[in-house]
Amino acid sequence: MNPTKPTDDARKGDVVSPTKDKGWFYTDTVKDHFFHPRNFMQDESAYGEAAMGMVGSPACGDAMKIWIKVDPATGRISDMKWKTFGCGSAIASTSMMSVMVTENGGMTLEDARKLRPQNIMERLGGLPARKVHCSVLGDKALRAAINDWYRRAGQHDNIEIEQGRVIDATLKITDKDIEEAVLDGADTLEKVQAKTKVGTGDPSCIPEVENLIRFYKEKYFGAE
Repeated sequence: MNPTKPTDDARKGDVVSPTKDKGWFYTDTVKDHFFHPRNFMQDESAYGEAAMGMVGSPACGDAMKIWIKVDPATGRISDMKWKTFGCGSAIASTSMMSVMVTENGGMTLEDARKLRPQNIMERLGGLPARKVHCSVLGDKALRAAINDWYRRAGQHDNIEIEQGRVIDATLKITDKDIEEAVLDGADTLEKVQAKTKVGTGDPSCIPEVENLIRFYKEKYFGAE
């Protein structure tokens, strides 16, 4: 068997692609951002008093820090730097997100808050299905950094708490995240973890996660 040419069975479910007919594992865009990451933080001490957001922990396998600078006159993100402890997909996703929020004069804070993993994946041209969870931390860390900017600016009324009740405190996964995963077809703990990584940061929450999965499945799809 040619090791450079995966079989059809190996490809099944392995790539989330807009066209659904790709036979690759990573797009050229993903590989470009992995090998040539944009806006990577080289020296934290040289970045001044920038607002910072952090999600995750290296102990659980994924952690991300994001720093942003904002033009107070326009409310647009003028610069973003990041560091992540994770796989190639996590690096590529964060790199792409840094481009998205700073290109064309920078996103407004309001628009940046609306950025979701699906938007990042679309710009990357898709991610392997088993790596989709690597793109879910960036938007959370970005929203944490935005909250920190508002806090530093004394604009406390603009601080937004993540929707829902926090289930996994380490990764800041909420019951809303689990509900959305179930609505998106994740009907087992393993599938919900593949989408959210819930329980990898705080394994003690897994029994509650399983209860929520059963609750949302019954709520939206009826009792089995």
